[in-house]
Amino acid sequence: MSTLSPIIGSDYPFPGKPVELSEQEKIDYKAKIKKLLVEKDAVLVAHYYTDPEIQALAEETGGYVSDSLDMARFGRDHPAKTLIIAGVRFMGETAKILTPFKTVLMPELEATCSLDVGCPVDEFSAFCDQHPDRAVVVYANTSAAVKARADWVVTSSIALEIVEHLDSEGKKIIWGPDRHLGSYIERETKADMIMWQGDCIVHDEFKASALRDMKAIHPDAAILVHPESPESVVKLADAVGSTSQLIKAAQTLPNKKLIVATDTGIFYKMQQACPDKEMMPAPTAGNGATCRSCAHCPWMAMNGLKAIYNALTDASGHEIDVDADVAKGALISLDRMLNFAAEQQLKVKGNA
Repeated sequence: MSTLSPIIGSDYPFPGKPVELSEQEKIDYKAKIKKLLVEKDAVLVAHYYTDPEIQALAEETGGYVSDSLDMARFGRDHPAKTLIIAGVRFMGETAKILTPFKTVLMPELEATCSLDVGCPVDEFSAFCDQHPDRAVVVYANTSAAVKARADWVVTSSIALEIVEHLDSEGKKIIWGPDRHLGSYIERETKADMIMWQGDCIVHDEFKASALRDMKAIHPDAAILVHPESPESVVKLADAVGSTSQLIKAAQTLPNKKLIVATDTGIFYKMQQACPDKEMMPAPTAGNGATCRSCAHCPWMAMNGLKAIYNALTDASGHEIDVDADVAKGALISLDRMLNFAAEQQLKVKGNA
């Protein structure tokens, strides 16, 4: 079953690219940031889709690089008083909701996400109100207000398991906002789902016809696809999964060449995991006028060294704050996900 919402927010005000720093400027900013992280009792937490130099800096300073689920766990459990979240706004909001007693800073508060922008809480709530008998499941790539409206939050690494769990209890589902990920989960679980019509501008651009042409040139390459991609692209995949799951697939697949249909920021950690393999970005709409992201999120690209330094030197204009009532509601759906994930990990350990 697929009842569809209207597509909202298909045109986005894209940010300008950060000014490119010289090599000496990069060295200077890194040195200053390392010193400030210690002075401020702060830790840098970066997403796989940020630029490699940001991911490397997080690793060098005792921080963390991961997907949004593990970023949330790490920030919650780390003893630092201040979290620097290098990612997009919903990640900073999630960190603040889970650790309200900590200072949560972002290099750029305007770093958002097309899925978040395309799912305004008023419109989404009205959509949900039309189907009061359904459990509301939202992707982590949403605002705190949308999470507060939901019953469950999921990330791509645990969405299948949670939807399977809800379906086993006989629950019908409202899914938002990514239509491609929702459709993938619907196909895999056969759950009764109705969809909000959002999309990720990065993954929506991968093209099946061009991917088939690329596979013909590299017949020995494995195709790795994030499920936020169109169904036609997912059908060509040798492995489908979240960012962390794709990195694991890169390690375990025997192929020495990998065609990867997700944000190219993942190549930094993927290459670390399997340095003997060749990574190739899957084809998008190309570098012309129709290409909105060209396989790299423009908002993730806002997380530059200068912006991190600015956040550490002056928190004004960088600190995340979430309304207390909204945070209280969002925490319920977030905790359900985190508790479910913890239970799944215990089951895996128990069966080992």
